[in-house]
Parts: sequence; structure tokens; C-alpha cells
Amino acid sequence: MKLLRQARRCDGMAVAALSLVGALVLGGCGKPPESAPEIRPVRMMQLSPHSGKTAFEFSGDVRPRVESRLGFRVGGKIAARLVDVGAVVSKGQPLARLDPADLSLAEAGSRAQFEAARTDRDLAAADLKRYNDLFAKGFISAAEQHRRQASFDAAEARLRQAQAGLRSQSNQTAYAVLHADADGVVTAIDAEVGQVVTPGQPVVRVAQTAEKEVAIGLPEDQVGLLRGLTDVTVHTWAEPQRALPGRVREIAAAADPVTRTYATRVSVPNPPADLKLGMTAVVTFVRNGAAPALRVPLTALLQEQGRDMVWVYDAPSGTVKPVAVTLGEAFGNEIEVRQGLAPGQTIVTAGVHLLRPGQKVRPLQMVAPASAAAATPKQG
Repeated sequence: MKLLRQARRCDGMAVAALSLVGALVLGGCGKPPESAPEIRPVRMMQLSPHSGKTAFEFSGDVRPRVESRLGFRVGGKIAARLVDVGAVVSKGQPLARLDPADLSLAEAGSRAQFEAARTDRDLAAADLKRYNDLFAKGFISAAEQHRRQASFDAAEARLRQAQAGLRSQSNQTAYAVLHADADGVVTAIDAEVGQVVTPGQPVVRVAQTAEKEVAIGLPEDQVGLLRGLTDVTVHTWAEPQRALPGRVREIAAAADPVTRTYATRVSVPNPPADLKLGMTAVVTFVRNGAAPALRVPLTALLQEQGRDMVWVYDAPSGTVKPVAVTLGEAFGNEIEVRQGLAPGQTIVTAGVHLLRPGQKVRPLQMVAPASAAAATPKQG
């Protein structure tokens, strides 16, 4: 009997345990409470039509249109340097001199040859006159008269040769003085007193001040866009309020291998006197569009199945939906939208890859409209 009562007690405990486990299992299989939908914070921008006018700015420095590396046309030892770096020179002003000793001796030798040739010519002329008189009286033959004429012609030719040599050597002597070929400013000295230079070796660099221009570099994606624009202005860092008219003079045919930009020169017609070489300048290109258009940041674009999409915000419901758009021309960090959007709509400008159709969002920051933000893309 005692064993029977213990067995019944164990069976009761087992049944209670099974009931407790069943209750726990049934409670675990119950449906969890629904969580609130996620509201994602995003940045937005309200669209407004762009005026169609875009300004592009590029920084550069003022350079001379022509910078000459002047050198002596003859070789020799530099005896004197007459200018320093930064000196303003005028056309014809002496810049440096060579030792003229050897050149003077060579000129004296050429002059002596010229004098000897002139004496021979005068003697041949006198002989020819006498023989012409004898030939007229029949005292000499025609052959003898022809020989005297030939001697005179040869002496005349040697005189012309000596005269040309003297002129050439006189020029060589004059080349011992290096003159400025135009008004300008000395930008560098490449040789000093006592140095022996060869003909044509650069000695003094002179930048002409009559024409000045600004050197800039254009990125490869904007060379074709800015080529041919006539609305070009130049501002200096010293006087940013003063606008100088500019004109694109040349664009390099190949990109620089280091900067990967195309070297461009913008000339400044009739530059003011205070526009100095080396000053920092900013060149502004203004491009007029065909008609007002909408522009969106590149960060607002999303590609799905080969189509360009933009998330449009619906204020009453606080949700977003994707809208397919047709893109146009790019302007710096923005791009033109030709179809799909309308002025006044609000779009998402950041976090586009984390959204889904119909998702609730919360405006985190409202950026300026594209018409104001894209007015002046700046380039380095």
C-alpha cells in the first residue's frame, strides 16, 4: 500500500509538470505584438527651375603673353650685367655686355682686308683706263684690253666681298651688347659676369608687359562645354570687385600628364598697369542655357533595372515613392532633369539607397534649391 501511494504521488507530479510545459509551449507560439513602422530621417530639397545661366570659376595666375629668353648672337665672356631681376626695361635698352677684345680685333682685320681690296680695285681701274686709251689708238690688241677689263672686274668683286665681310664683322662686334627687343620686365637672370657663353645661350629673361593673360587648367569633362564661350571675366585676388574682360586665346590639344587638365590661356585685352605678373586670378565662364530647367544633386539619383530614379516626398502621408527621370547635361555636382519632375516637388538628396517605396521619412535638413546651389560651380 505504501508503494502504491508513492506511485500515485509521482504520477500526479508528472501530470502537473506536463501541464506547465504545455502552458509554456502554448504561450511561446502566441503572435508577438506589432512594432511601430520605422521612420527614417533623410535630407530633402525642394525643386525650383534654374535660370539656365551657369558660371564656372577656375583659379590661375597672371602671366605674360610673350616671355623671351634673350642671349648673345655671338660667343664670349660676359663682362658686365646691366639689369637685375624685376627691372623694368624699354626696347633697345642694354642688358649685358661681352668682352669686345676679340671681336674688335676681328673687325680690324676685316677693315684692313677691305682697304686692301679697295686699293687693288683703284689700281685696276687706273690700268684699265690707260689700256682703253691705247686700244683706241691701236697700240694694243683686243685680247690685252679684255685681260685688263677682267682684272678690273675681279678687283671690283673682291672689293664687294671685303665690304660684305666688314659689315658682317661690324655686326658681330655690335652683338657684344645684348639689347631688350621690347618693353618689359626682367623675370630671370640665367648667366653671370665672368661666365663664357655660346651663341644663343639664354642670359636674361624679359617678359613683355604689353599683353598679359591668365593661365588655368580645364578638366577634361568641361573642355568641350567651355570652348567657344565669349562671356569670360577675370577677377584678381587683390581686387575681387573689379571685373576685367577676358578672351580664351588657346586650349592645349593634349592634357597635362601630371594634372590631367588642359592648359588654357585667357588673354586680358588692354590690361591695367596694376595687373602684375604672378598675381592670383579667377577666370569666370558664364554659360547661358536654352531654357529654365530643373537640376538635382548627383546624390539624389538611384539606378534600378537600368533606369534613373529619384525619391519624391509626399508631405500629407510623410512617405516617399520612386519616380523615373530623364537626365540631361551635368553641371559640376548636379545634373539636369528633363522629364519626370516638376517645380515645387520635394526630393530626397541623401540616403536614397536605404529607402523603400511607401516608407515613412522625417525631414532631417532642407538644403537650398538647385537654382541657387548650382549657380557657380567652382573648380581648382
